[in-house]
Amino acid sequence: MTTPQQFDRLTPDGDTHERDVCRTCGFVDYQNPRIVVGSVVRHQGKVLMCRRAIEPRRGFWTVPAGYLELNETPEDGAKREAREEALANLKLGELLAIYSVPRLSQVQLIWRAELIDPGAGAVLYGVGEESLEVELFDWDKLPVDEIAFPTVHWMLGHEREVMEKGYLGPFGNVGQGGHE
Repeated sequence: MTTPQQFDRLTPDGDTHERDVCRTCGFVDYQNPRIVVGSVVRHQGKVLMCRRAIEPRRGFWTVPAGYLELNETPEDGAKREAREEALANLKLGELLAIYSVPRLSQVQLIWRAELIDPGAGAVLYGVGEESLEVELFDWDKLPVDEIAFPTVHWMLGHEREVMEKGYLGPFGNVGQGGHE
C-alpha cells in the first residue's frame, strides 16, 4: 500500500522560494512558467489571424499560438500550433519576440513566418479545431478592436516595425510592464 502524499508549503534546504514539499518523501513539486510558442504569419502582404473557438477570449482574434508540449522544440511547437489552429504549414523565419507575462507565469516565443504553398489541390489555410474562422487580413484592415490579448497587439506592431526598418533581433516587452 502506498502512502498518500501530503504537501506543506515551505522553503526547501538550499532553495530561495517556498514550494510544495511532500511530508512523507521530501518530493518538491516545482511549478515553473509555461512556454507559449507561436508566429506572426505573412502571405502576399497580408497577415494570418484566427478567431478563437476556445476560452479564454473566445470569439476574439489572435495569431496561431499555444503552449509548448513536452519533448517538443519551440520551433516545432510554433509550426504545430499553426497546423492545429489554421491548417497551415509554415516556413519559420527569425525569432520576432520574447515576451514575459509574469502575472500568467508565461514566457512567449514568437516567430516571423510565411505560409508554405501545400501544392496541388491542397488548402493553403483553413479553420482548425481551436478556431471559429481564419482569415488573411490586409495590415490596414486588422480587427484591432477584437484582438484577444495585449501581446498580440505587441506582436503585430513588432512585425510591422521589422517590415519597415528591417530585422534587428528579437523584441521584448520592456517598458510594456510585462502584464497581460
